[in-house]
Amino acid sequence: MPTKINGHTYYRTAEVYRTIGISKNTLYRWLQHGILGERERRDRRGWRIFTQDELEKLKTENDRITTFRSSR
Repeated sequence: MPTKINGHTYYRTAEVYRTIGISKNTLYRWLQHGILGERERRDRRGWRIFTQDELEKLKTENDRITTFRSSR
């Protein structure tokens, strides 16, 4: 379930990879390769959190890869 911080909605790591349909390892690999850039957000517990825009960007990346694989 998304969380609200200062009026903004954020998604935790598990919500992101489950929503997109990728593994946790794939998400971490993409983050290491800088798909979302250098900026990283964390909540007060130190857990990564993602904005709706970042979630959409990751969905787009997954769709791009899936389309490429199916066209081969």
